Amino acid sequence: MPEQATEVTAAGIARLAGVGRAAVSNWRRRHADFPKPVGGTETSPSFALPEVEQWLRDQGKLAEVPLRERVWQQVAGHPEGGVTALTHTGCALLLVRDRPTAWLELTAVSDERMAGVLPHAMEEVLGARLGPDTGARARSGGPVPSGRAVAPVLTGSDTPAGRPSDGSPAAGSPAGDAGSVHSPSAVHTARAVPTPSTDALLPSVPLLRAAAELAAGIGAGQTFEFLLGRQLDANPRQYTLTPPGLAELMAALAETGKDTDQPGGRRPVRSVLDPAAGTGTLLRAVAGPAELLAQEVDPALAALTALRLALHGDGSPRSTPARTVRGGDALRADAFPQLAADTVLCHPPFNDRNWGHDELAYDPRWEYGFPARTESELAWVQHALARLRTGGTAVLLMPPAAASRRSGRRIRADLLRRGALRAVIALPAGAAPPYGIPLHLWVLRKPGGELRPVPELLLVDTTDPVGPGTATGTQTSGGRDRPDWPAVHAAVLDAWRDRADHPGVSRVVPVIELLDDDVDLAPARHLPRPAAGGGAAGLEDVRERLADTLRLTADLTPPPAELSAPAHRPLTTVGELARAGALLLRTGTGTAPRTDTGTTPVLTEHDVLAGTAPSGTPAPPPTAAPGTPAPDDLVLLEPGDVVVPVLGAGSVARVVDEATAGAALGRNLQLLRPDPAAIDPWFLAGFLRGTANHRQASSYASTAARLDARRLQLPRLPLAEQQRYGEQFRALAAFEDALRTAGRLGGQLVRGMYDGLTDGTVTPR
Repeated sequence: MPEQATEVTAAGIARLAGVGRAAVSNWRRRHADFPKPVGGTETSPSFALPEVEQWLRDQGKLAEVPLRERVWQQVAGHPEGGVTALTHTGCALLLVRDRPTAWLELTAVSDERMAGVLPHAMEEVLGARLGPDTGARARSGGPVPSGRAVAPVLTGSDTPAGRPSDGSPAAGSPAGDAGSVHSPSAVHTARAVPTPSTDALLPSVPLLRAAAELAAGIGAGQTFEFLLGRQLDANPRQYTLTPPGLAELMAALAETGKDTDQPGGRRPVRSVLDPAAGTGTLLRAVAGPAELLAQEVDPALAALTALRLALHGDGSPRSTPARTVRGGDALRADAFPQLAADTVLCHPPFNDRNWGHDELAYDPRWEYGFPARTESELAWVQHALARLRTGGTAVLLMPPAAASRRSGRRIRADLLRRGALRAVIALPAGAAPPYGIPLHLWVLRKPGGELRPVPELLLVDTTDPVGPGTATGTQTSGGRDRPDWPAVHAAVLDAWRDRADHPGVSRVVPVIELLDDDVDLAPARHLPRPAAGGGAAGLEDVRERLADTLRLTADLTPPPAELSAPAHRPLTTVGELARAGALLLRTGTGTAPRTDTGTTPVLTEHDVLAGTAPSGTPAPPPTAAPGTPAPDDLVLLEPGDVVVPVLGAGSVARVVDEATAGAALGRNLQLLRPDPAAIDPWFLAGFLRGTANHRQASSYASTAARLDARRLQLPRLPLAEQQRYGEQFRALAAFEDALRTAGRLGGQLVRGMYDGLTDGTVTPR
C-alpha cells in the first residue's frame, strides 16, 4: 500500500457500497479477508481506500465507485486534513480552467515530477486571479525568488481558528502577535492563498488528477462547490454558515433598493465588501460584474473563500473584476482602511465579548458611539458604515436582541437621527443559525454630502408568513433552513421597494416615534400581527367555512363499530415484502433538484404530521444546475406511495395523492411504494398505523423512539380483502382531515373574535 494512501472510515465504506454502517461491521466480522485498519482509533478505525474498493469489487458489492464519491473520499482522507486538500484542489482547478493546455502537459509526467513543477504553474494562475503574494517575504523572513514555492500558512485542521477564549488574536493568523495586529505587512498585503510547496503537494497529486477528471465533466467551479459543500456538511458544528436563500436576499436588498435620497434610484453594484466573509456565500450571491473584497479572521477559511470566488464565473482574469481576499480580524486589523465601497454585506459573529472593546476605545470608526462590550454587533454595523462611500448600502444579519438591548440604545438613536438606518427586517425562524431564533436584517445607508436624513424607518416582519400550506398564517415548514424563501423574498423586496404600510407585514414609522427611552426597533413591537381570518370583515367567511366543515365531519363520522373476536391471521413484515419485490422501501434525504421553474418542493416530517402540502424548500446539491439529472439518492413521490415518519411521531402514515406527487421525500421519513397488483396502499397505510404494530417495530434505546419500518407487520390477505379494508381506512383518513380542518378554522374564529372584541372592530351582542 502506498505510504500516503487515502483512508476511509466505516461510514465512508457504507456510503461507497450504499449500505448501513451495521453491514460494514458484519463484513468485518464475517470475512477474514476484509482490509485491515491502517489508522484511526480502536472505536473508529480507518482503512486504505484502494484496498476497500478492490475488496468491494471482488465481493460483487461495488461495480465502480462514482467519480464524485472517489474524489470526495480522497479529500476526506487526505493526510493533512480536508481544508488543506481543498486548498490544493482549488489551486489545481484554477490551473485546469485558466490554462488547460499547461495542465495536460503537467499531468503527462510522474507524480513526483508533477509535484515539482506544479508550484510555479500555480503561482502564475494565483497571481493572475488573486494578485501577487506580497506577503510571502513577511512569512519566509526574506525575499522569495520568482517561481519558488512558498509554504502555506494553513493549520491543516478543519476547525476555524476563530479567536481564543481570552480574546487574544488566533495563533497562526495574521494577527498572531501583538506587534502585528495593525501591521500592514502582516495583514494587508498577504494573499489569502499562498502557493503550496512541492513537499506539501506530493500527497495531493492523485487527488488533483481525479479532481481534474471530475472537472472535465461538470466544470472546475462546480467541482469545487461540490467538494466544499461536502466538507461543510461533514463538519456542521465547526462552521457558522449563511444559507444561500438568505445570501441572495441580502444581495438583492443591496442591489434593488429604492433610494429616495439619490436621483436615478437604482445604482449598479461596483464594489462589494464582506468584512466577515466565512466561506464567501454572501459575495458569491452578488449578481452582475462587481469587484469583490473580503476579510476573514481564519486563514484556512480565507483561502477557501478566495479560491471559491476565483472559480466563480468563467471570465478571463482581465475581464473579471478583482477578487481580493485578506486574512485577519476586520475590527482589530482592518485590511481595507481606505476603502469606500458601494455595498457591504456582512454576517458578523454574534455575542462576541472579545471583539476588541479595550484596544479600540478611541477608534475613529465609532462615529455613532462607542459600543459596549456586549454590543459587538453594533461595532460591526459602524465598521460597515465606515467602509461605505456616501450613499452606499450595507446589509447586515443581526440577532434580534441588537434591536432592543438597553446598552445599545444611544447608538441606535444616533443611527436613526442621522438617517443611517433605513430598515429593520424580521426573518422567520430557521433562516440562519441559530435556527430557533427569528433573526433580523438591518439595511443602512451612509449619510453625508448632499443626502438629507430620512425621518422614517421601514419595519418589516416576515416571521409569520401567509402562504401555501398555512391555514392561519403560521409557518408550516419550520426547522433548519426551511423558510419559504420565494415568499420571504417577495414580501421583503416588495416592502423595501414600496416603503409603504401593509398591515401585519410592513410599516413606515416616523423616527420621532422611535426615539423614546428604549429605542426599541424590533418590528414585532411596532407591527401588530394581521387579524385572524382577515380581520372583522373576514370572520363571517371563516364561520361559514367552519360550519361547512362541521357538516362534512358529521357526514364522515364512522358508523358504530361491529365488535368481533380477535382475528388470528398469518403475518408478514415490510422487510419480507421488500425482499420479495412486493414493495420498495426508500429513505428520504431532503435533497431536491433545481429545475427551470425553481426547486422541487420537499415533503417534510411536519407536513406528514399536520396533513399539509409539501413545504420544504431546500437548496439544491452544489453541483446541481437546471436540467441536471437527479442524483441517485433523490426520492420523488408517486401516487399511491405510503410515507411514515421514523422519529417518535406516533402511529402516522400518509398515502400520497396526485396533489403531493412529484415532491421530494424529506429527512426522517421512509417511503413504502407497494406493487398495486399485490398490495393496496390504503390497506398498507392503515395497518402501519396500528398502535401495537408501531410499538413492536420501534426502538427505545435513546430519548426519542425510532421506527424500523422493516419490522412493521401486515396480515396476509387476498387483494380483494385488502381493498375492503382499504376503503374503510380511506374513509377514516377523510374523517381525520375534516377534524383537523375544523380545529384550525375553529381556532382561527376564536382568535379573530378575541382580537375584534379587544380592538373595537367587533361589538358584543
